[in-house]
Amino acid sequence: MTDTRVYPSFVRTAARTAARTTRRQAGLVLAGGALFALLLTGCSGGDTPTPSDSAAATSGASADPSESAAPSPSPTPEATGAPIAQTCDQLLTLQDVYNFNPNYGTAPDYSPAAGGLAETAQTYNGLTCGWSNQSSGELIEVSVVAPNDVLMTTLKQKADADSQAVPTYGTPPTVDGFFTYAGGSGQAQVFTGTYWVTMSSPAFYNEPGAAEGLMSAVLTHLG
Repeated sequence: MTDTRVYPSFVRTAARTAARTTRRQAGLVLAGGALFALLLTGCSGGDTPTPSDSAAATSGASADPSESAAPSPSPTPEATGAPIAQTCDQLLTLQDVYNFNPNYGTAPDYSPAAGGLAETAQTYNGLTCGWSNQSSGELIEVSVVAPNDVLMTTLKQKADADSQAVPTYGTPPTVDGFFTYAGGSGQAQVFTGTYWVTMSSPAFYNEPGAAEGLMSAVLTHLG
């Protein structure tokens, strides 16, 4: 049986109000969702700024230390000797030579023998001197060089390889002495902190002691 009761008017009014409230809430939810989506879009990683062309160019132009020019190597010091201040008669006086052998005197026309120690000394600003036996013409050659460190090392290494060490010419390492007998001539060499001194002569035979007196005199005059 159909209910023919009529609801009061306030019931109908309440129903309409509830419906409007529901629609308004739904609209607010939709609007809030759209706003949230918009905020997420603004914070997305897709908008991360990329370096500008000028910044990239600056980064690429930075100098690579490995590409810098390497420094030029220092030139190797030249083997040479300083000029000698003494003269031959200061290196060995007439008395020094007389004490060795009264028959020896100066050799005015002396020039270093080819291939000898004195000739080598001459190429390095060395002083070369000669004394001759007035009877036989036998020569005593003496030379002095003031080598730099490079030349001193080279000469000493060669003397050590070609000769025998002689302690009687002086006390090592202040004085390093060497002697050898080759080609009919005795060859004595001495190295001090400043000088390379050589003596060559058939008069020295094959005995290093034969040159000891003259070598001692030269070292004394060099100081």
